[in-house]
Amino acid sequence: MGGDNAPAAIVDGARRAADGGIRVALVGPPGGMGDTGGLPELPASEVIGMDEDPAQGVRRKKDSSLVRAAEAVRDGAAMATVSAGNTGAAMAAALLRMGRLPGVVRPAIATPIPNPGSGRPPTVLLDSGANAECSPAMLVQFAQMGAAFAAARYGTGRPTVALLSIGEEKSKGTPLVKEVHALLAGGEYSSTFEFIGNVEGRDFFHGVADVVVADGFTGNVALKTMEGSMRFLIGAVTGILGRPDLADDAAAVIPELLPLAAELDPEGTGGAMLLGVDGVSVISHGSSTATAMVNAITVAHDLAVGGLVDRVAAAVTEVEAPGA
Repeated sequence: MGGDNAPAAIVDGARRAADGGIRVALVGPPGGMGDTGGLPELPASEVIGMDEDPAQGVRRKKDSSLVRAAEAVRDGAAMATVSAGNTGAAMAAALLRMGRLPGVVRPAIATPIPNPGSGRPPTVLLDSGANAECSPAMLVQFAQMGAAFAAARYGTGRPTVALLSIGEEKSKGTPLVKEVHALLAGGEYSSTFEFIGNVEGRDFFHGVADVVVADGFTGNVALKTMEGSMRFLIGAVTGILGRPDLADDAAAVIPELLPLAAELDPEGTGGAMLLGVDGVSVISHGSSTATAMVNAITVAHDLAVGGLVDRVAAAVTEVEAPGA
């Protein structure tokens, strides 16, 4: 029931995913989801709006679709949740109903960033918005969880992990970044990944690392900046190629640009992954279409079947700050 195009696009995507062989259940008000095509329905009488306070919405609306979906995973009635609704509420529902994995300080949102033309799988950015303020222990665990996700999702044998900072040198960055750099460079917490140091915002789209770690504030600013830049660039290029005097050139250039546009299209990834909770939870963009939902449902299914939660749980260790 969440998202700009709900419920029509959500139901359409669910039906298409079911036609492809994935078992999907819809959660929402009976009779209020349109033509569900006979898919199983889990009743929920309430909806948490996009503009509602996430924590209050989850606590007050216990019969909301987000809460009931998270409870379905908790109770074993489903293997994963997918939502294009209120991101904070989806996180809160997953955390309060599924619970946190043992040892995890705070869950994080992992977002795939494409590396067009490189032949490399997407770079996993986390945290991309769950935690505005972070401790060193949290960022170290983000590295561990992100590496486990990259291995499970993309088959990366020993993922490379980098810290997002304002310079490549270890002396650059906030006190938080410097402390995390020291922890990761020590090797004590990197048995399953290779730490390659700092990267900058300009390094995205070049495949310099399999995982880039940041606090949620910095990660979200970086993510939204990239999204805005891509929209501007695509709009500018489309406007130029649409000029009548460039019609012949456009006919030659557009076929060359289509593969690049497909790689950059966020619809292809389906959504971000909430790591650190005891269940698979995929959070899709609020503007998700049916195509995005098909991809999100497919990713959620593959990660659940592939044992992502167990891999993340096994990767996370307790972290002590230097000198503690």
